[in-house]
Amino acid sequence: MTTAAVEDEDEGVRAPSAGKGRRTGRRAPLRGILPVAGAALVAAAGALTAVGCFLGLYVRPTSDDWCAAWKARDMGVLGITADFYSTQNGRIANAFLSGVVYGDGLAGTKVLPTLIVISFTIGLVLLGRHFARFLGGRPPVLVLTACALVVQALLYFAGTRSYQVLLWAPATISHTVPSVIGVWALLLAVRTVGHPRAGVRTAGCVSGFLIAFALGTLSEPFALVSGLLAALVGVLCLPRLGLARTRRPLVWCLLWCSGLLCGLVVLYTSPGARWRRAQQPEKEPLLSAGELRGTVRDWLYMWDTVSGRWAYLGAVAVGVLLGLAIRRRGSGPGKRSERSEPGERGEKAGRAAGDRRRTVPRTTLAALLLLPVPVVVLGSLAVVVGLRSGYGPSGWTYARTWTSYLVPMELALCGYGALLGAWAARWLPGRLGRRTAEAVLAGGAVVAACLAMASVAVLVPDVQRLTTATVTRSVAWDAQNARIREEAARGAADVGYRPLHIGNLAEPFFTGSYERDWVAACVVQWYGVDRIHRD
Repeated sequence: MTTAAVEDEDEGVRAPSAGKGRRTGRRAPLRGILPVAGAALVAAAGALTAVGCFLGLYVRPTSDDWCAAWKARDMGVLGITADFYSTQNGRIANAFLSGVVYGDGLAGTKVLPTLIVISFTIGLVLLGRHFARFLGGRPPVLVLTACALVVQALLYFAGTRSYQVLLWAPATISHTVPSVIGVWALLLAVRTVGHPRAGVRTAGCVSGFLIAFALGTLSEPFALVSGLLAALVGVLCLPRLGLARTRRPLVWCLLWCSGLLCGLVVLYTSPGARWRRAQQPEKEPLLSAGELRGTVRDWLYMWDTVSGRWAYLGAVAVGVLLGLAIRRRGSGPGKRSERSEPGERGEKAGRAAGDRRRTVPRTTLAALLLLPVPVVVLGSLAVVVGLRSGYGPSGWTYARTWTSYLVPMELALCGYGALLGAWAARWLPGRLGRRTAEAVLAGGAVVAACLAMASVAVLVPDVQRLTTATVTRSVAWDAQNARIREEAARGAADVGYRPLHIGNLAEPFFTGSYERDWVAACVVQWYGVDRIHRD
């Protein structure tokens, strides 16, 4: 068979007969379905995420916004960082980012959702390219973009706290931004481990340690989840297990865990963290029977909420499309294209012989395949433990913190879907014949695209309600803000304030005691008055 015939057969086009120079046959249906499905999902999921970015223009202060805004204005970036370390919670990286976001008034909170979406999309697309190369192909950028946008649409709008996950700056800084940083840190790790120059690898490892340290002082839940992932990957990269050819991945994982540990130690020993722990009521010991029962109960409640939202299955569906796209453009995991120069074949044969001598045990490969399961399960349990320590028995309801393990869960679902699609495209032609397999794969692609589209469509009512609530509140807030500033300019010391609730967040007068109303105290500082009363 000629090289052209091999290429035609691989692309799903019937090979020409030996005596004919032109191609015959018809175009494989799967090749036409994948671009259409990818474009439709990019348009649908992209529209939802674009609405989220647009709503950033209508974000107005509430709850922790009031405190961060006046401290960033009056203290500056370094001042608010010192304040968080000394009197709040010890999260110095969190405070630094808060100072940057609120440093120019409220402008930072309006552009932050757009920055998150853009950086997250680019990072996920690049990460998907590395995953596709691992499977042996190069999927179209359109399908990778569809995966990135669908995963984000589910992350932002499929949960119970959409406003907090994307639009409320204190939550996005603490729980959404760390996931974005984590994706880019993973890309840095891949680049560092595989780079041939020692100087670049050293700089990459130092950067990884510093990033991990910053994350340790930015978000405890994400630090626990990412540390668990790095620890498990490091175990799998031990030389005797045969998964890694060098010690570079192990070194990276050790440095990452060390950076996280150092950051958490700085946070935990800070005066602000000690003060915060002192505000919590006395609790049973962590390993006591009552506390363990409560932790497991809260963990099950949390997963009951997550598993009840079938929209997350859209991540699997779009992953299947990714796997089919990889198989249509590549030659399969661990394989190379047969069209290579004669001089390269001997070199590749030598590398293949070396690869056979370094065969990875099946148990190690199975452990690598199942790696996301303990990361998500144990990571979510660690999040519950942390929430109970910080907020008590009702801590599991703080759904904005779930992002720390929901991102790995969605990426794992998408990855498993891609493996399923790639496996089906490789296995079916040999069992059913090429034409039958093409029909089955095309039907599977249609089903996967419809399921992914349905998972996005089911989010539309929630996005509509979020849009209405955010825009309506912004109009009322602007009117009230103008009135209060006018009264303060005339010298009023006590001004009226009407609570404008959104996103299940606290507003002034959320407690019966004005002296304990920390939100009202921050509103007073923001407007420069002595007191506020309910309007």
